[in-house]
Amino acid sequence: MINLKNIQTEVDASFLYAVLAEREKDEVIASIYKEMSDIECSHAIAFLEKNGMSKSQYPQPSFRAKLIKTLGGWFGTDFILGILLNTEKSLASSIQSARSQTRTSASLSDTAHVVILKNIIEKNNVEGTNLAQFEKRHRSVGGNALRAAVLGGNDGLVSNFSLVMGIAGATNGQKEVLLAGMAGLLAGALSMALGEWISVKSSQELYENQMQLEMDELEHNPEGEERELALIYMSKGIDTTKAKQMANEVMKDKNQAHEVLVREELGINSEELKGSAMEAALASFFFFAIGALLPVIPFFFMSGLDATLTSAGLSALGLFLIGAVITLFTGKSMLYSGMRQVIFGLAAAAITYSIGKWIGVSLI
Repeated sequence: MINLKNIQTEVDASFLYAVLAEREKDEVIASIYKEMSDIECSHAIAFLEKNGMSKSQYPQPSFRAKLIKTLGGWFGTDFILGILLNTEKSLASSIQSARSQTRTSASLSDTAHVVILKNIIEKNNVEGTNLAQFEKRHRSVGGNALRAAVLGGNDGLVSNFSLVMGIAGATNGQKEVLLAGMAGLLAGALSMALGEWISVKSSQELYENQMQLEMDELEHNPEGEERELALIYMSKGIDTTKAKQMANEVMKDKNQAHEVLVREELGINSEELKGSAMEAALASFFFFAIGALLPVIPFFFMSGLDATLTSAGLSALGLFLIGAVITLFTGKSMLYSGMRQVIFGLAAAAITYSIGKWIGVSLI
């Protein structure tokens, strides 16, 4: 039996690695991506030949892969890198599960791509001039901005859809639903925004305090900090002599040394602290509001059952789109993920509508 999904997965991975190689400025990393693209391509061809198919039947990249490429142009190549890491982890897990069932020995190649990508992301085992390049890489791998947008929109849509359906069931009125829907939108969006602002601000203040303590240690005991940094490099597999040399080079510049020590000892990326808490709050408010507005829109123009059904249909469409976007991270079927989101969202709305209907009748 031909497993077209496995072949397509390899084709898509090869395509996305090629995209990364094309966009990567560091020649060493670009060459790694190019090599991995070639390897994935060879895997796909091997699958084809194993199933009696020719190279001429090599499939084109899927719509999902092309969409990820487009989004990578908006959110940065780290977005693509994060999704590839998730894919490689999933493949490695499947291989290990199959080996467990067949009782075959594990191979280094089973998890090789996961290790390579982690080393690129986390800047492990980096020496010489490439160290500075790796230290400047952006760390928001996996499309955190898009994830936040999707989750914020989903929260707004599901919560306000349920609220609107509950009020619609209880009153059958247009003004009442509009009032409740807009109140729910504003209350939820403001709550999300405030929560995000507090979260970002608190993290920044905590990290800033820890960074100041690290600077104090650096000023009062630079020899001890240099020895600790060398040990960290050694723990990553770097040769002892080279590790001490790297630590010594870093310590020549106090500001650079502070940045490296903060990242290596505390796990803090100072670049992430430059993000604005207000920007995060506004983004949360905006995406939550967009999702929360969908179920309310019909009630601006209609009332009664027509508005309720239209609201449910519009919300179901929004839920499906959110589920489809989630597949960019999970690799699951868009139809499956979208319909699952629709079913859960409609179920929640149906429950609140029924409760609203029961409360409305009991108050008459």
